[in-house]
Amino acid sequence: MAQAHSSHIMRRHFLSGGGILLACGLLQMSGAGLRPAKAAEAAVSIPAPAEDLADKATSAVAVFAGGCFWGVQGVFQHVTGVTKAVSGYAGGTQTTASYHTVGSGTTGHAEAVQVTYDPQKISYGKLLQIYFSVAHNPTQLNRQGPDSGTQYRSAIFPLDAAQAGVAKAYIAQLNRARVFDGAIVTKIESEKTFYPAEDYHQDFLTLNPTDPYIAINDLPKIAELKRHFPDVYRANPVLVGVVKAAD
Repeated sequence: MAQAHSSHIMRRHFLSGGGILLACGLLQMSGAGLRPAKAAEAAVSIPAPAEDLADKATSAVAVFAGGCFWGVQGVFQHVTGVTKAVSGYAGGTQTTASYHTVGSGTTGHAEAVQVTYDPQKISYGKLLQIYFSVAHNPTQLNRQGPDSGTQYRSAIFPLDAAQAGVAKAYIAQLNRARVFDGAIVTKIESEKTFYPAEDYHQDFLTLNPTDPYIAINDLPKIAELKRHFPDVYRANPVLVGVVKAAD
């Protein structure tokens, strides 16, 4: 796992804005040499959506993009009511849905996470609240923390008009409330297919807690989830590997 991670990351992150990005942007090269990237930002306390879905089903799916998918997946794996969270790609075609190709920033794909959840335990609106508050910073355009490019954009891929409507209404609500320092740049991209990422990306946060990128950028998000959403925080994550083994 560690070898696959290192070899793929080194080839993926290339010269950008005068700096070489390594390990999802962990180190940036400047005139002063290598320096650590900025640590994860603190979560923002935001109100719950005024509108939500009244879903009577016991299983539903949502797809979110908000930077490197390791952290986004890790956050939702620690949410009660989520039964599976899979890292992958959305926004482009099946032929370009691979790690190396998406890393070029030219495929239309964003690194995304497909969240399967039980609406009787957690609502779509609650997932949106966690997404905007903890999982990423929705005011950063085509970047997230140390990672830049359209593949790291903030985007929601609704499965139907109802999800799209709730997401759009919530973005408008949060912008009116001015809970963030800037305007939300999250895109609503409908009718896009989700493609699972390679196996070595799945459960990456849990399997690699000492990886420097994870320790600096993503583990703080888990702590923020626990602090801001104690009512839905679960200490033991629901892992893709465990779900696969049970199928």
